[in-house]
Order: sequence, then structure tokens, then C-alpha cells
Amino acid sequence: MGVFVNRRRCAAAALTVVCALTVLASPAQAAYAAPTPPVAPPPASSPGSPPVAPPVPPSDPSSDPSSGRSLEEVRREIDALYRQAASATDAYNLAEERAKKQSAEIVKLAQAIVDGRARIADLRNRAGAAARAQYRNGGMPDEAQLVLTDDPQLFLNGVGRLQQGQKATKDLLAELGERQADLEAYTQDAGAHLTRLEATRLQQARTKKRIETKIAAAKKLESRLRTEERGRLLRLEQAEQARAQTAWLGSGVLKGAAADAAGPRGRKAIEYATAQLGKPYVWGAEGPGSFDCSGLTSQAWAAAGTAIPRTSQEQWRLLPRIDVTDMRPGDLIIYHADASHVGLYIGDGAIIHAPRPGRNVTVAGAGSMAILGVVRPDK
Repeated sequence: MGVFVNRRRCAAAALTVVCALTVLASPAQAAYAAPTPPVAPPPASSPGSPPVAPPVPPSDPSSDPSSGRSLEEVRREIDALYRQAASATDAYNLAEERAKKQSAEIVKLAQAIVDGRARIADLRNRAGAAARAQYRNGGMPDEAQLVLTDDPQLFLNGVGRLQQGQKATKDLLAELGERQADLEAYTQDAGAHLTRLEATRLQQARTKKRIETKIAAAKKLESRLRTEERGRLLRLEQAEQARAQTAWLGSGVLKGAAADAAGPRGRKAIEYATAQLGKPYVWGAEGPGSFDCSGLTSQAWAAAGTAIPRTSQEQWRLLPRIDVTDMRPGDLIIYHADASHVGLYIGDGAIIHAPRPGRNVTVAGAGSMAILGVVRPDK
């Protein structure tokens, strides 16, 4: 019965892992290593070769818009802070997805451990039953009893039963050994997943702090402005977007664009996004009451029956890319060199997107921000 030597250690380790599942019931504290601050490239019509521009200079959250700087300089600083927060938000969302997958894997392993322990207990009971049966025969092995019989028919029948019994015992012991090894492997794997999950959540917490710091700094700058200055700030923001959109359309980028209508799923995605107009941007949100940019696009396509990655960076990395001249409604336009923003193209040079904190889901010009490229979820 040497196969049972390690069962106490294995069972104890398995119980530890199962108990550790209670950790999963607590909300994730957060996410991923903070990414490099984003840069602001000029618009690019080719998705394959994003332009490179000098990084945005770091801002001083304590700076005062009344200290001689123009309102346009303040606008640029606020925009840079929200851009940095958006980039960190994408990293936070990606880490959240990883944490969900790691948690699900731990649950699967824990169930495998529970099932393995039950199977080992059953095998032990069967082995014990065989031992008790031999004890009831006076401790005499079946082989000895067979030799002592003087009935030829009983002898022949006994040989068959003896062979079957020996095979059954051998198979039982072999399976018991395999189950013990599996249980040890499951326990080690579950422990490794718990370690990775904890590391992911620590990274998520650091990224959450970075996001909150950037958003708080931007809001602090805005709060120092007088009411009329805030109105002017919004008009400056809108004017900058209009200039970018006009330049983009003026480049003739859409003149040769395909006139294809949205596919059936693309139309459903657009219908979903349109129904969300006016809902607030909240970082990390994916509906139904609020959204961040990739939360909106991923949920729009989920409503259309197509699962796509949760974050704009993963949407850019994993979804099929197309040239801007082949763009059609329902496609996703990815923005900025770090792929930190995304909008759903609805045709006629326009997108629906969730812009940033303090803004609501809205329709905007597709060229109002620096385009990195275009992807098509249903290609």
C-alpha cells in the first residue's frame, strides 16, 4: 500500500487551494503595469505604419491656469492628462480580463482537485474491501485455496476468477497511483495560478491609482477656470476637433472609399451604439449605464453576436485590419499611436464613441483624432 504514502500531504494541499477560492469572491482591486505615456501623432491613413511623434511633455498637476498660460495651453494639458488616463484604462481593462480568466482556471482546477479526492477515496474503499474479503478467508490467498480444491470444475472456474481478480487489483492500484499524481499536479497548478492572480491584482491596483491621479489632475485644472472660461475651453476643444476633421476630409481620404453598406452584424452594432448616445463615460465601464471607449465598442459587437477583445489595444492587435479606403459602417477606428482609443464608424465620415471622463457617448468626426488604423470584427 505504498501508493498511499503521500495522500495526507496531497489532501492537505488540495484543501488549502479549495479554501483559497474564497479570495475570488472579493472584488478585484485592480490591474496592470502602467503603460508609457501616449504620444500625439498626426493622422495616418494606413493602418500598418503608425506615425511617431515626440511624447507629450509631462504636466504638473499643481499648475495654475491663471499663472500666465493661455487657455489653449491649459486645454492641451488637460487633453494630455485624459489621454494618459485613457492609456492606463486600457491596461487596467486588459488586466481585468486576465484576472477573470485566471480566476476561472483556478475554479476549474479546484473542482478537479475535489473530484480527484473523491475518486481516490472510492479506490481506497475498494482496496479495503478486497483486503477484508481476504481476511474473511482466513488470510489465505486465493491461489492457495485454488490449489487445495479437489474439484476439477471448481479449479477451472477458480483460475478464471483468479485471473480477473488479479487484473482488477492491478488496474485499481495503477489508477490509484495516477489519481494521486494528477492530484499533486492540480494542486501545484492551482497554486501557480493563485500567485499569478495576486500579481495581476497588484498591478491593477497600481494602474487604478495612476488613472485616478491623472483624472483628478485634469479635473483640478478645469475646476480653477471660471464658468465663462470653461465654456471657452469646450469651444476650443470642439474647434480643434473640427479643424482635424476638415483636414482629414480635405485630404480626399474618403473619395475612393468603398460605398459598401454595413453588414447585418455591423448594422446591429450601430443600432446598439446609437441607443447609448448621451450616456456618460466612466473608465472601466462596459454598460449598461455608462461606458469607456472600448467598453462601448465591445458591447456593441457583442449585441451583434460577435465577441471581440475588451480593450482598444487588443482590438487593434487581434482583429483583421483593413485600409481606410475600404472602411464601411460597423468597422472600428483605432486612434493614437498607443491604440488607446476606439470609435465605431457609422458612415459619412462619422463615429459614435465614448470620449473621456466628463463627456457622454456622442457622434463625432472620424478624423477628429489621430487615426492609427481600422479593424473589421466581422471580416
